[in-house]
Amino acid sequence: MASYEFDIHTHSIASGHGTCATMTDMAKAANAAGLKMLGISDHGPKTLGGGRISYFRSLAFAQPKRLGVRMLYGTEVNILDQEGKLDLDDEILESLDYVIASMHRPIFKSGTADENTRAYIKAMENPNVNIIGHCDDEKFPVDYFALFRAAMENHVLLEINNSSLSPDGYRGDTTYADLLILNLSKHFNYPVLFSSDSHGTEHIGDFQYAEALARKADIPEDLILNYSVRKFMGFLGER
Repeated sequence: MASYEFDIHTHSIASGHGTCATMTDMAKAANAAGLKMLGISDHGPKTLGGGRISYFRSLAFAQPKRLGVRMLYGTEVNILDQEGKLDLDDEILESLDYVIASMHRPIFKSGTADENTRAYIKAMENPNVNIIGHCDDEKFPVDYFALFRAAMENHVLLEINNSSLSPDGYRGDTTYADLLILNLSKHFNYPVLFSSDSHGTEHIGDFQYAEALARKADIPEDLILNYSVRKFMGFLGER
């Protein structure tokens, strides 16, 4: 089996909770895990203690390589309402390497499956959004078929979040939702992304639960973009 080359859903000290890890600490852990590329995607400003606007502006001047690891600088923005409004302006989002859009309580008040699906789709329609984060969360029910179709139409990736699938995950039983996403990926021959959602260094590059579920769904390796930096960067370039 090929090795994973990158992890881009990770959080540093700038996310304000759960870790004191600096970007250098994160790069060190990525290097130790054998990754070629690391993305830092700190939480948007509506998250308690999340990154401030000045922090996201400064990322344009951050080092493109740390300790031999290629670096990408993005964000995990909060979806704020059913119109898909995000907690960072487009001017900031355009300056970043990539954008993950996610729902978090209490920032987003969950509605019906149709309402939550609409909010995700409206967020996808923002041309700066590349990835929808942990859309497997039981607290935010969705129509996965409609969500996947919209992801394909808007050239956006749905992630399989390893933290969600972990035995100590806090998003409920996400196995069924993630299996649905994986089977839709196989059916439509459209890629997905594995994410560690590591807060700090401990889980960088750790996709063990996502990988086990992908094996269960019999997903071809070429539909999991983490095996190739080149393919992922090509996907971003097509957005």
